[in-house]
Amino acid sequence: MQTFESFAADLYPVNDQSFEEIALRLFRFQAEANPVYHQYLTYLGVEANAIQSVQQIPFLPISFFKEHDIQSGEWPTEIIFTSSGTTGQQTSRHAIPSLSFYQHHSRVLFEKIYGPLDQFHVLCLLPSYLERTGSSLVAMANYFIRESNSPFSGFYLHETEKLVGQLEALKDGRKVLLLGVTFALLDLAENFEADLSHCIVMETGGMKGRRQELTREELHLILAKNLNITSVHSEYGMTEMLSQCYSRGGGLFECTSSVRVILRQVNDPFSIETASAGVINVVDLANAHSCAFIETQDLGRIHQTGHFEVLGRLDNSDVRGCNLMVA
Repeated sequence: MQTFESFAADLYPVNDQSFEEIALRLFRFQAEANPVYHQYLTYLGVEANAIQSVQQIPFLPISFFKEHDIQSGEWPTEIIFTSSGTTGQQTSRHAIPSLSFYQHHSRVLFEKIYGPLDQFHVLCLLPSYLERTGSSLVAMANYFIRESNSPFSGFYLHETEKLVGQLEALKDGRKVLLLGVTFALLDLAENFEADLSHCIVMETGGMKGRRQELTREELHLILAKNLNITSVHSEYGMTEMLSQCYSRGGGLFECTSSVRVILRQVNDPFSIETASAGVINVVDLANAHSCAFIETQDLGRIHQTGHFEVLGRLDNSDVRGCNLMVA
């Protein structure tokens, strides 16, 4: 019998060869065990056993997380992650059976790209996220801070001057990560003369209605110039996913081991897009407890290297808080 735990055990041996087999097995499990997804597939007339490749899988529109409880199987909820939103906007809810699983998984993905957390100072500039409850980003950042075992790691909510001084002084051989929401990083860059050339500056996206939207390219040019850094890193994550992807510069994201991205045509969500930009569909194997197959409202492009780029949002879609720049 397939369970959340059995799929979780498959996550870390996963590789390019095993990903498809695990994803198809997970799809067939969720097609039966997830009432909302089962009803969606039934409405589409899709027989789970007839699906023979990931490209054939219908992806669940992300808006369903606003209107339904998305759960595969039966398990007690430990925590509910919620998305950010402007006043009056309906937000997504993602019930999680294990906070420790999410934290550990986030650490594994980060360390595969950047190295051990205990070699970092982790300083976080996440206003608006800290000022509400249920943020998956704050849960991840808090865990990274704790696991870094650095007395200098921490959240800096309204202490930007102190943060800048701390960042410039941290030159003790450890790597320095500044993780920040976009509007706060822009405020820092425009109001302080800072040399952060020894730091990894990572934006998580999101103007939160506080600043005029910029393209990612415009944002990165401002941050690179004003903070004296050669590249700006990015994190791609969302309330509806338990995995993250990272860009080490240029806005090109690497698919981490538990994630694959497929593009669908803008005007036909059931047709693959191969020639140009399309709607980003995400397979997240860490979502065994909910739905691993999510049709986002992000527009993207996949490059020949396998990296993907986020170009913006579909027209008339809500501007989400995590890592979305309007193209």
